Amino acid sequence: MDDTQRLRRFNRTVTRRIGVLTDDYLGHGRPLAESRLLFEVGREGADVRDLRARLALDSGYASRLLRALEAQGLVRVQASPADARARRVALTAKGRREVDALDRDSQALADALLAPLSERQRTRMLAAMDEVEALLRASSVEIRVADPASAEAQACLRAYLDELDARFETGFDAARSVSANPHELVPPQGVFLLGWLDGGAIGCGGLKVTGERTGEIKRMWVAPGARGLGVAQRLLDALEAQAHAFGLGRVRLDTNRTLVEARALYVRNGYREIPAYNDNPYADHWFEKSLQG
Repeated sequence: MDDTQRLRRFNRTVTRRIGVLTDDYLGHGRPLAESRLLFEVGREGADVRDLRARLALDSGYASRLLRALEAQGLVRVQASPADARARRVALTAKGRREVDALDRDSQALADALLAPLSERQRTRMLAAMDEVEALLRASSVEIRVADPASAEAQACLRAYLDELDARFETGFDAARSVSANPHELVPPQGVFLLGWLDGGAIGCGGLKVTGERTGEIKRMWVAPGARGLGVAQRLLDALEAQAHAFGLGRVRLDTNRTLVEARALYVRNGYREIPAYNDNPYADHWFEKSLQG
């Protein structure tokens, strides 16, 4: 049995065991999709676009689900107070009672799945579920070229700079470092990438062309909640691929001694330490990798 067949068998077992194949999920008279959307709206409510991004729903299907929940008297959909162009969903009193009931019945289903297992089996299954969840999240990450001046890119860059300021012994002032301004990270001067997960930007990295056939990797960062998913590796791979596309023969980078994880990543990927090639006051290590071949 090959990998794809094993994955499909796993999917069939899970969907049958947790009861998602009927229109009566948990005995509440509606399919899982409607119940999940109701749960995601939650007591605080949610913007429709956020729900669509979080659950990877296209606009037409999301609208049909919301209309069904409105017809059942469970939600209200209206213009967002913060932005009249956006729609916001809120639970009705009936919807809040239904979410409470769904929560209780979901807990009962989870208990029923665990009850027949021994303590050792439960421990194994829960550990395996944690790993499957992490790997599914990892496989959902997308790396895409982005505008470094966009709101999502700027949010990542602010988080990156804030983290450097907190971690570096002397703090961090971008004005004193080597520049990586938005206009330097767009073709033909360079390129900027964002990593996306569940509709949000969770990492970034830039490539700046610095000379003939030479580029510099800048602004590599992954959100703390997305670390351990291999995002940094995928960003680095994608930046090297972009460097190849630019016709560059080598890439360089510098890093601070406190960023031990970053240094380990670069060494693992064939970067060799070289003498200083710039006067960045925050750099303690300089690396280079040949892209020939």
